[in-house]
Amino acid sequence: MSKQAEQQQVEEESLMPEKKKDWYILKVQVNREDTIRNNLLRRVQLAGLEKYFDEVLVPTEKVSVVKNGQKKVTKRKLYPGYLMVYMEINDDTWYLVRETPGIGDFTGAGGKPVPMSPIEVQKILQADKKDTDEAPKLKIPYSKGDRVKITDGAFRDVEGEVTAVDDMTGRVTVSITIFARSTPVDLEYWQAEKVEV
Repeated sequence: MSKQAEQQQVEEESLMPEKKKDWYILKVQVNREDTIRNNLLRRVQLAGLEKYFDEVLVPTEKVSVVKNGQKKVTKRKLYPGYLMVYMEINDDTWYLVRETPGIGDFTGAGGKPVPMSPIEVQKILQADKKDTDEAPKLKIPYSKGDRVKITDGAFRDVEGEVTAVDDMTGRVTVSITIFARSTPVDLEYWQAEKVEV
């Protein structure tokens, strides 16, 4: 391209209205969000369209999980099957996103991408970036003295009374009646559900 043609192209681009970037939601295959995100970023780089894309996120939140008596903090996807992307929409970017394997389409009316509202974006970004030293607390849906029904294990479908709740480990002790005797059973909190009286 000659110097004159380059200068003319620069002048034309400066006269064009500047497009702005917005947050959009993409429908993707469930349980492949991270892989699809990485593929999209790689394709953007290969196509040389980095200036149109800023961030591609898999929105997550921290949750406490108790497994085998051990409490762990893990990340859980807020919206399985969706990605958030901060980008500028034009023919090239739209085509690149839609042709990336695993991506269904943008969310929006009539197949036209609709940007997210700033309030929605802020709420999701705060949940995603919340990084505290303290792990989220377990929310056990019942307390000592409540009537529960065991939903898992050898005593499934047996009702009893909660005699102890350990918020740190997520374990509960339920007193059940076996052969006319009161017997304590130690369970994970999710192995029982509250019975409405």
